[in-house]
Amino acid sequence: MSINGFSFPTAIRFGAGARREVAEHLLAQGCQRPLLVTDRALATLPLLKEFRSHLQGLDVVVFDGVFGNPTGSQVMAGAAAFKAHRADCVIGFGGGAALDVSKLVGLMAVHEGDVMEYVWDHPQVRSITQPLPHFVALPTTAGTGSEVGRSSVVSDDVSHVKRVVFSPKILAKAVFADPELTLGLPAAVTAATGMDALTHNIESYLSPAYHPLCDGIALEGARIAARALPVAVSEPANIDARSDMMMASMMGAIAFQKDLGAVHACAHALGAVCDLHHGLANALMIDTVLDWNREAAPQKFDELAHVCGVGGGGAAFVEWLRVLKRRVGITGGLAQRGVKPGQISQLVEIAQADICHQTNPRPCTPADFERFFNAAM
Repeated sequence: MSINGFSFPTAIRFGAGARREVAEHLLAQGCQRPLLVTDRALATLPLLKEFRSHLQGLDVVVFDGVFGNPTGSQVMAGAAAFKAHRADCVIGFGGGAALDVSKLVGLMAVHEGDVMEYVWDHPQVRSITQPLPHFVALPTTAGTGSEVGRSSVVSDDVSHVKRVVFSPKILAKAVFADPELTLGLPAAVTAATGMDALTHNIESYLSPAYHPLCDGIALEGARIAARALPVAVSEPANIDARSDMMMASMMGAIAFQKDLGAVHACAHALGAVCDLHHGLANALMIDTVLDWNREAAPQKFDELAHVCGVGGGGAAFVEWLRVLKRRVGITGGLAQRGVKPGQISQLVEIAQADICHQTNPRPCTPADFERFFNAAM
């Protein structure tokens, strides 16, 4: 058997009110001048103002230049704001986009060049050579789990293709996972981000890569999400369901260091070509792709059905996903989200080039991706 490396180093403070501990933590680390990275929409909401009220004793400047799918230019603008403030740490506050940008702001504040030169597949990829500023993360959605991830996904400003910076060095030093920060999420956002979390757990478990630690986490994450997501959507003030979804989100992100599959390859293409929300894109593709994957991993589908409480075993799992999507308000297909038949060839090209499908249970050809996108229309 080959030698495999495992790492689960992130310190997490989890529970209602955890956001109130951030100032004490930063001051204990000798940090006094944080740059708070968030997105444009959150910056206008009382949620951010309330969080800032707990940052007494710190000289805080807000960078709210994150919007839509995160881009390299947003990272570079954040790094410029870090330098202008003479900041000594970064607070990431928001959903997956804000957290992905915040991971890289500190990187580019102390390194030369452009952030796209640090993506893993750059032909002359630059190394991370300098110690990074202290970074803490507070998720305000329960979807990507970016707060515990060692990768950051940013889109190229010209091609809009999603690129990945991957290094344990960009991990948050501490995560403050406070489900109270998700109480105000609209039902549609709760549903889309929740399906993202569920997809992470499912696809990482189905990946043929060897990582039993991640398999256990993924199965429990799927069990928690299957139970909690419909409740979080229908009862938005239910703090127990919100807590469960935040935990399932983190578990999915921890599990997918084992890698993902073709659902994510399709979703990344839909984000690049059609600017579709990542969680929604996963939700729109998951049943189509998994229906095709089932014959390659029947025992794993049986196990997923078991932990998600699905009667009928793996054969019924995909139909359960379709019913779950309808329960949380995700109906229709790609066409209803503005995807045009003329875009399919470009979608296929980007999905085929995406690394995620390399750990799909079944090998994917361009013809397979074309069939997925047509079926999901």
